[in-house]
Amino acid sequence: MIIKKLVLHNFRVFRSVHEIDLEPGYDQHGHVKPIILFGGLNGAGKTSILSAIRTVLYGRQAFGRALSQGEYIEQLDALIHHGEGQGSQPDQASVELVFKTTQNGEESEYSLIRSWSRGKKDRLSLNQNGIPAGLNYEQCQGFLNELIPSGIADLFFFDGEKIAELAEDESGVILQTAVRRLLGIDLIARLKSDLTIFLKRLGAEAMPEKITQELNTFNSERKVLDKIAESYRYEADLKAKSIVAANEKLASLDASLNAEGGVWAKSRESEEARVKVLLKDKERLEKSIRNEFEGLLPLALAPNVLGELIETLQHEASLKQKQSAGSEVKKLLDQIKSVLRNIDTGSDVALKAIEDCFNDQLAAIPSEEALLDLSEREFRSLHQQIQNAEQHSFVRVKADRKELSGTENELDHASLSIARAPDQDQLQSVFNQIRELERRREKLKAEYRKALEDAKNTYRKAMDIARKEQKLHDKHRAVSNSSASVENAQKALRLLDRFSELLTHARVKMLETEFIKSYRQLARKEDLHIHARIHPETFDVELVDEHGHVINRKALSAGEKQIYAISILEALGRTSGRKLPIIIDTPLGRLDSHHRDKLVKNYFPFASHQVVILSTDTEIDNHYFTKYLEEDISHAYEIVFDGRTKSSQIAEGYFWKDTQLEVV
Repeated sequence: MIIKKLVLHNFRVFRSVHEIDLEPGYDQHGHVKPIILFGGLNGAGKTSILSAIRTVLYGRQAFGRALSQGEYIEQLDALIHHGEGQGSQPDQASVELVFKTTQNGEESEYSLIRSWSRGKKDRLSLNQNGIPAGLNYEQCQGFLNELIPSGIADLFFFDGEKIAELAEDESGVILQTAVRRLLGIDLIARLKSDLTIFLKRLGAEAMPEKITQELNTFNSERKVLDKIAESYRYEADLKAKSIVAANEKLASLDASLNAEGGVWAKSRESEEARVKVLLKDKERLEKSIRNEFEGLLPLALAPNVLGELIETLQHEASLKQKQSAGSEVKKLLDQIKSVLRNIDTGSDVALKAIEDCFNDQLAAIPSEEALLDLSEREFRSLHQQIQNAEQHSFVRVKADRKELSGTENELDHASLSIARAPDQDQLQSVFNQIRELERRREKLKAEYRKALEDAKNTYRKAMDIARKEQKLHDKHRAVSNSSASVENAQKALRLLDRFSELLTHARVKMLETEFIKSYRQLARKEDLHIHARIHPETFDVELVDEHGHVINRKALSAGEKQIYAISILEALGRTSGRKLPIIIDTPLGRLDSHHRDKLVKNYFPFASHQVVILSTDTEIDNHYFTKYLEEDISHAYEIVFDGRTKSSQIAEGYFWKDTQLEVV
């Protein structure tokens, strides 16, 4: 297939008609020059070229998800140009694609036009070699889907920023779909399905009328259940879209709330509750400090005076002990004198000596008066209180004061937060919207889960009926097995199973080999030891190093994922043998300089017989243009965006090339 021409009419940033020649030319030696290069700054309209080709080929399927008729019309309306300062706005648009392709050994030129008006369904027309093909809308779309299935288009018409999804797909679904469609394995599955239907019809014709009626009943019930399940599934999809819309609205309201001080407003109540707790803590700490001041703490505030007091009390206690002892000595002296007077008078000398001795001792006893005159019990109690004041009360007050200071600081911060927060009434309407939206979202989630569960249960019932139908077929199949056509069909089914298995293994091995070739051309030297291992049943891809260890694809850089994905795509194209153009949007955005050099030098000139590149001036720059690509470029265009009119024009020549490249 070769795309010859693309005609845009009021499509996105392109106002009025723009006719673009995309057919590759040849150099003076007759060698094809496959590259058609578009240059444009971000927002100029490069992606619009890729979108136009996808839209004209696939219509509703070009938007990547199931759309209702109304949603599809809305998407088409969004594609109609809406610039500024150019008179009335257009209310219709169209895309025309002229291409050549070969079918059954004959080459034909087709002109495909998809057009639409604002608020209306699109129209599709197809001419073959200048003659209307005579196909209605559905037939024409079916022809295009057969020509280039939409699952394959993602592998040939792709955004360089998005193909890394292929590297991140751990399920293998993307690669499995691509391999089955590109390598023709899906045709085997379709043939098997047709043979199964054929066998059922033959079996039904040979079966008794009662069995046939029972089968028809099963079939009708299954179809009804399939429709019901599909409606549940559609309802679930609608709920899912509504949930996404609600999430986006909530995000918008949250942003608005935050911009208006909503974060502070939300914390007002918690801050006020926190202030109440802090005030209670402050009251408790102040009371504790007052109790200490009313108790022993004053004793700890004058340690020198209290030390002198203790010394004085100790001195007085010693004085009182001595004076008490002196009193006892006097009593003893009086007793001795009384005794000695009652005995012989010759004892006067002894009495005198004893009295002198006692008087000497008594004279040594201080006669000063105790001023404080505390009892020993009172002294011990006072002494203990002074020690407790020094060791405990002061420590408690110090800790309470520190905690009180922290509490007061927290109170200041909390009061400031409360003062900065808008009043609840100022944001109440936004809060109400958020709460209502959250309730609606939870309701939608519940309805979404219920719809999915209903769809699942209905599908299960349909499968149960399908199994009953199949069992009934199997039970009575012997009635029709005598037919040679039935036997041949059954043999063909078994053969197709085996053929599909062998073909899949062979194609997967070929795909692995082609991947290694492509990867070695595009990867840096230090990455060349990596190769791929593809499971022939699940199509899960494993990257393996030279030691046989599996590499986690998630650990690859964005550039490495893009090189891996492009290698897979190129390997798929080579293995399939399909001749399709390749269109690449933003091809080098994720790559470092080494990977860029490899891709520009070893991929673009050889990727296909027609390669359309949509690049910025920082991707395909002057260096890459002149050193690697210029000899392989048939046409170079620059997309120039006019900010005044909000529209783009397509001029011949690349950013620094003012004229079209010479093409023989």
